[in-house]
Amino acid sequence: METLNIVDIYTPLIVAILIVAGFMVGFINTLAGSGTVITYSVFMALGLPASYANGTIRVGVIMQTLSASLMFKKNSVLEIKQGLILGVPIVIGSILGAQVAVEIEKQIFEYIVGAVMLLMIVLLFVKPDKWIAGKAESSKRKNPWVQFLIYLSIGFYGGFIHIGVGIFLIAALVLFSGYDLLRANALKVFTVLLYSPFALFVYMYNDHIHYGMALISSIGNVFGGIVASKIAIKKGSRFIHWFLIVVVVLFTAKTFGLLDFILPK
Repeated sequence: METLNIVDIYTPLIVAILIVAGFMVGFINTLAGSGTVITYSVFMALGLPASYANGTIRVGVIMQTLSASLMFKKNSVLEIKQGLILGVPIVIGSILGAQVAVEIEKQIFEYIVGAVMLLMIVLLFVKPDKWIAGKAESSKRKNPWVQFLIYLSIGFYGGFIHIGVGIFLIAALVLFSGYDLLRANALKVFTVLLYSPFALFVYMYNDHIHYGMALISSIGNVFGGIVASKIAIKKGSRFIHWFLIVVVVLFTAKTFGLLDFILPK
């Protein structure tokens, strides 16, 4: 870690930047997903290699999902038992994905993700009521092994790069498992909380974390998660639907390099 060429992160300006970035990430991730691209980019701009940034973001993710999950549970939105069941394949996939992530290049994978996001933009505008209201009985007709593989794959992606995993989780929970957006969002946050410590351990073991940046930005993550969970509960599924559309469009544009002048790679 001593050989990394990074700026002094303990100056008031850099501390403020890290906390604000963390707040934005916690807010966006709790309401939709892919907000982690902000701290990912900030960490790299401050001198962290991509592999270290990929590990460092995990600390803030744990803090924001913990605070948001507590808020969702307090307001009877989060189904803990169902989250634990769904968390099993997600956790397994995340461990595998994190191990792969410390060894290979991610650019091609990111372009594949961008292509999937383009498809998701279309799906968000087709029958939007399905996203908002959900269809709980649809999950009963699904093959449990197919469900296992879907969430295993999402967990793998989450461990691999994390950015955008919330969007994939919401899509699976709504379109495949039949939850309405509000409850799907709460389950998304909780399942990310379940897998993140396992992925974090892999990055810790491989010494791919800058703890100073992680802990400072985590302050913002916590408050962002709390504020966003309160808004989600108050505004409901329809608000989350439109917020999700905006985030997916922006994330897709970023993936294909259309926003590099704002968030450079």
